[in-house]
Amino acid sequence: MALARPLINGDNLVVVVSGSGDIKLESRPIPEPGAGEVLLKMHSVGICGTDVHFWQHGRIGDYVVKKPLVLGHEASGTVHKLGTGVQNLKVGDRVTIEPGVPREFCEFSKIGRYNLSPTLFFSSIPPDDGALGRYYVHNANFCFKLPECVSYEEGALTEPLSVAIHACRRGGLRMGQKVLIFGAGPIGLMHLLVAKSMGANPIAIIDMVQERLDMAKCMGASITCKMEKNTCPREMASKVKAALCDMPDVTLECTGAEQCLQTAIHATKPGGVLVLIGLGNACATAPMITATIRELDIRGVFRYTNTWPTAINLMASKMVDVKPMITHRFPLDQAIEAFEFVKKGTGLKVIVQCEEPEGAQKEQQQMKTLEQCQQQCQQLLQQCQQQCQQLQKEQKDHCGRVGGGGRS
Repeated sequence: MALARPLINGDNLVVVVSGSGDIKLESRPIPEPGAGEVLLKMHSVGICGTDVHFWQHGRIGDYVVKKPLVLGHEASGTVHKLGTGVQNLKVGDRVTIEPGVPREFCEFSKIGRYNLSPTLFFSSIPPDDGALGRYYVHNANFCFKLPECVSYEEGALTEPLSVAIHACRRGGLRMGQKVLIFGAGPIGLMHLLVAKSMGANPIAIIDMVQERLDMAKCMGASITCKMEKNTCPREMASKVKAALCDMPDVTLECTGAEQCLQTAIHATKPGGVLVLIGLGNACATAPMITATIRELDIRGVFRYTNTWPTAINLMASKMVDVKPMITHRFPLDQAIEAFEFVKKGTGLKVIVQCEEPEGAQKEQQQMKTLEQCQQQCQQLLQQCQQQCQQLQKEQKDHCGRVGGGGRS
């Protein structure tokens, strides 16, 4: 599906959803940063499952697309312009954005859990526009500088890495603990990387797709288990126990699937922790008596809080390597094709490259140079016409004086 791009010099091409199944490329004016904000020239934006969900269904729970919404919250770019009062950044800084910004200093912000604030701004979650475009304005305090050793693409993946950091913190993960992860997609693999960096061992991971389990094995999973749609949760829990030679201390459920939730409760060690990361159906059937008599601590996770510096340091120190997860890249003018690609479940993490192609930049520069030349020629022509008019006037005045003198 190809869409024609309006050739407007210096325009802001963005990816917009207007409702279920309605996605398009749209040209908008380049925004101006307000006080405490910066204008970013975007470089790399990852496509998240929530982006696809808003495109396909027009909503996630209570978050409903009621007006055209710019997608994208896994993002990095370059500071292009500063708003008033910004002192922590300068033009040219390479940054990654934390998409959740508290609008007020509420009770949750006071205790460092601003992700729970009911008035939180969040990029690409209705009604707040996201960063999937040429330019984007964001709060300067939630833009974090990237070290030279961390690429723009890695910077974009700071967001899903932060989900894993927050979840592992919520799970109280400690060195030497046995961990079970449900889901070997991008989020599940991020949890694998973070759990490894925190010293968890062994780590088992479950998925229905063998190729993803193979990737998990390459990225350091101790044990991989394939689950089928009709696998009994109790039987799967027994397989995990046999593979780990024990029950996991901490289970990280990244799918939101009811079958996985049931298996997780049966699999987790009594007194252990079950962390719920994936968002599934609004209501789910679960063996709550088992959870109760085992005294399982079931903890929810909603995005993240205070994770960006940790995520950047993990990548900069090479304690985690997110680069193998990036399997495909699309230029911004092919973003619709990128979304179709992700919907098919092909690849792992898809990055949209938002910078204009070098050829387009050269063409725009040539057009700008041509316009400048035309303006200069027009100015010269006007000057020549004025000089000619002045010479004609002087000649006429001179002839008048000479003619008058001859008659006297």
